[in-house]
Amino acid sequence: MSSDILSEVEQFRTLGDAMEWAFARQPAAELFTVIAQDEYTHDVVIRVSDDVFLNFDTT
Repeated sequence: MSSDILSEVEQFRTLGDAMEWAFARQPAAELFTVIAQDEYTHDVVIRVSDDVFLNFDTT
């Protein structure tokens, strides 16, 4: 499963791409948390399943 997800997410260019993909999944992935690193950088964590989390670094 992890390699399938990796092949899907490696094409994302924006956080919008990631969120659209997450909510279109069946079952939908969950926006787990957003962690502010500083005033410009945030980590966005998406739970795909009980044991798979994706972390997107945004600036």
